[in-house]
Amino acid sequence: MRLEFYKVRLPFKSPFTTSFGTEDERVGYVFTLENEGIRAFSECVTSEAPLYSYEDNDTAMHVIRKFLAPMISGLPTPDEFTARAQAIKGHNMAKAALEMLLWDYHAKAEGRPMHQYIGESKGYADVGISIGIDRPENLLKAVEAAVQRGYRRVKLKIKRGMEHQILGPVRDRFPDIVLSADANNDYTLKDLDVLRSLDRYNLVYIEQPLDHEDIIDHAKLRKEISTPICLDESITSPDKARKAFEVGAADVINIKPGRLGGFGPSLEVVRIVRENRAHCWVGGMLETGIGRAFNVAFASLRDVDYPGDTSPNDKYFERDIVLNPFSMEDGRIRPNAGPGIGVTVDMQYLRRMSVDYGYITVG
Repeated sequence: MRLEFYKVRLPFKSPFTTSFGTEDERVGYVFTLENEGIRAFSECVTSEAPLYSYEDNDTAMHVIRKFLAPMISGLPTPDEFTARAQAIKGHNMAKAALEMLLWDYHAKAEGRPMHQYIGESKGYADVGISIGIDRPENLLKAVEAAVQRGYRRVKLKIKRGMEHQILGPVRDRFPDIVLSADANNDYTLKDLDVLRSLDRYNLVYIEQPLDHEDIIDHAKLRKEISTPICLDESITSPDKARKAFEVGAADVINIKPGRLGGFGPSLEVVRIVRENRAHCWVGGMLETGIGRAFNVAFASLRDVDYPGDTSPNDKYFERDIVLNPFSMEDGRIRPNAGPGIGVTVDMQYLRRMSVDYGYITVG
């Protein structure tokens, strides 16, 4: 058996800008393996530069090639793989790529859709949209289009010095929409007055205002503002989630299975959120339809109670690598009904859009 990888390069319809910078294409790795007539897929959520986290495409492939790929020999269950992979410190995105591949394989082996295989499903995922930093006039057009299309939450990326020119016009034009802001670590407690001033916008939450390591400072900030705090980059394990709630640093958690090491740790975070009577939703990393299928399946879980960043991929790509991309109705997406993640991958297009290909023999 061999683990195949494709380094795919898909251009975005339009550039996506955050406080980290601007991306105009998705460059990442897709994995597949086939055994006894079952073909499983997954996607690594790393990108070319280590801006969201210390991981990037090159580090992920190094760790997968040398350390993680041998651990999927014999096709262990996802939990068995996670137990084996605990010896490797960090590298959650690399781990998640193979852990989720195993989820897809075993769900397909049992003939069950992923959203039913992982837990109790609502049968749908409430959908929000994430809109990158842009000129106010362009943001207003983008939000208008999102509202007309039926998104259940609008999230605006902000950064220091631009928060009011981004949020002000949108809130003035759309006083009643469910609105949030995502700062992607761009502030510190020295910006407390600015962060307090955002309370006027009646945000459902502000996401990751401070550095990913500043859980204590997030707890301090939470006492000073009325806007609920959502943590994203800070939550890299169930234990980090537990500690965040213990110190009072968060009201909401953005669950990204790729950031947490896969579905297993993500399910544990959902349990911790529920125990703390908090809220959670499922974020995205600009994935192709493969990664998005995992996210939609997870977002359909009963205990995921906020709309997530699970837009249909026609928001990002003119053409996806799957032949059955998601569609949205009344602000909701229904997970695929087929076994596993249920995607039909356009292998010819995947090969055409790949800039690298190879395989690793895993036994």
